[in-house]
Amino acid sequence: MVVTLVASCGGGKSRTVVSRNTVSTGPIATACMQAGRSGASYTRCGCVQSVADASLSNGDQRLGASFFADPHRAQEIRQSDKIGHSEFWQRWKAFGDKAAEICT
Repeated sequence: MVVTLVASCGGGKSRTVVSRNTVSTGPIATACMQAGRSGASYTRCGCVQSVADASLSNGDQRLGASFFADPHRAQEIRQSDKIGHSEFWQRWKAFGDKAAEICT
């Protein structure tokens, strides 16, 4: 199954195709593998990284990767009153929903 993610970029549109078989490396994949969860695999974590590459900035990926080692940090960001944290959380939630749809 192939799902197309469409993101706006500089007034134009950029299309990135991510499938369950797409595997990338990066901060999310590394954190996923190091977290030691039973469902973690190179394929699944790489798929999640591919979705992150298509939907999150590098900064968002680094912040999100920190949640694997410190889940309480995610709760702090989610409950924060800062606009930037609120905006990040919306992007993070959308990313998580898309990764769950594609990578499970």
